[in-house]
Amino acid sequence: MNEDVLTPADEREAAEIVAAAEAPFDIVGAGTRAGFGRPAQCGRRLSTAKLTGIVFHEPAEMTLRARAGTPLAAVEAALEQHGQMLPFEPMDPRVLFGTQGEPTVGGLIATALAGPRRLSAGAVRDNVLGLKFVNGRGEIISTGGRVTKNVTGLDLVKIHCGAQGTLGLVTEATLKLLPAPRAEATIVVRRLDDARGVEAMARALGSPYGVSGAATIHAGMGREFPRTLLRVEGFEDSVAYRTERLIALLSEFGAKHALTDDKSRRMWRAIRDVEFLAEPGERAIWRASLKPSDAPAALAALGSHARTSLLDHGGGLVWFSTDPTLEIATAVRGALRSFSGHVELIRADETLRRSADVFSPLAPALARLTRGVKASLDPKDLFNPGRMYADL
Repeated sequence: MNEDVLTPADEREAAEIVAAAEAPFDIVGAGTRAGFGRPAQCGRRLSTAKLTGIVFHEPAEMTLRARAGTPLAAVEAALEQHGQMLPFEPMDPRVLFGTQGEPTVGGLIATALAGPRRLSAGAVRDNVLGLKFVNGRGEIISTGGRVTKNVTGLDLVKIHCGAQGTLGLVTEATLKLLPAPRAEATIVVRRLDDARGVEAMARALGSPYGVSGAATIHAGMGREFPRTLLRVEGFEDSVAYRTERLIALLSEFGAKHALTDDKSRRMWRAIRDVEFLAEPGERAIWRASLKPSDAPAALAALGSHARTSLLDHGGGLVWFSTDPTLEIATAVRGALRSFSGHVELIRADETLRRSADVFSPLAPALARLTRGVKASLDPKDLFNPGRMYADL
C-alpha cells in the first residue's frame, strides 16, 4: 500500500486508521468531483475505494443502503431491475470536470449535487435516511434510520450532505427511493426572454399538472434562440393528458409541441450535468441558489461577467460561466450580494480556488456554529482541512 494513500478494507480498519492518526488527510473516492471545493491541503489521502457494495435493498420499503465507495451506476442498475430510482437525479460530474472513473455514493453525499427533479422530489439531504461514518476520534457512528418515519439523528444526517467530507469519513448511506416514471414528456417553449420564461414556468408550476422539471436554455446552446422547458413524468396516459393540458395552458407563450421519452431524457441529462456550460474547459463555472423569480435580475446584475448561463428553475439554480480571474470572482460575489441565497464556485483551476471564496462566506454567528460542529465531530481537524473554508 502506498503510505500516502490509505485504503482501508472495511469500516473497522478505517476507524483504526483515524484513531491512530496524528496528521490530517484528504478523503478521496473515485475523483470524479475533484475540481469542486478548495484544493487539497494534505499529502496523505484516505480512500473509500475498497468500501464498496450494496448492504441491503428493500424494494417494498423503498430504501437502499450502500457503502461509500459503491459506484452510483451499480446502485442505479440494481434499482432499475425493480422499476425504482434515486429521487434527486444525481449529477454525473464527469463532463463538467473532465474527469474519469465512476461517481460514487460517498461523492454524492459529500457534494450533494442534485438535478432538476429537486422541484418535486427534494434535494440529496431530503432523501438520505441514515448514515454510518467514522468521526475524528475513530468512533463508528450510526445515525438516522431505514425508513422515512424514523427521524432519529436526522440533523446529523443532513449536515454531512454537502459538507465536502470535512465532518467525518462517511462509510455507508441509506437512501430513500421512488418508483421510476414509465413515461415522460418535455414541453418546449421557444424565444422567451428570461422574465417571460419565469412567468411561463410559474404558471406551469402553479397548475395541477405535476411538473417535475423547469429550465431555460439560452441562445447558443444547440439553437440560436432560447428555450424554456417543462417536464412531466408518470404513467403513459397521465403524461399524455397533462402534456396536452399544459400546452393549452401555455398557448399564449407559444407552447406548441413536446419532446417525448428518449429525446426528453437526453435533454434533462444534459441539463442535470450542466453539459451546455462544460466548454470551453478553462472557464470558471458558478452555481447560484436563488428564488426562481430572482433569476432574471441576478443575470442582469452579473452583466457581461456571465459568459454563458442556464436556469434550472425547478432546482432554484442559476448556472453561469465566467472568465477564470480573481477580479471577476470578486465582482460576481459583489453583484449577487443583495440576493438571498448561496453562490458557489463549482469549477475552476487550483489557483482561483485557492484565492477566491469557493463557497458563500459565512456570517460570524454561523461561522462560530460551524466551527463548533467541526470541533465536536473532528476535534483533531483530520478530515479535509480547508476544503470548504481556509480556516476550517
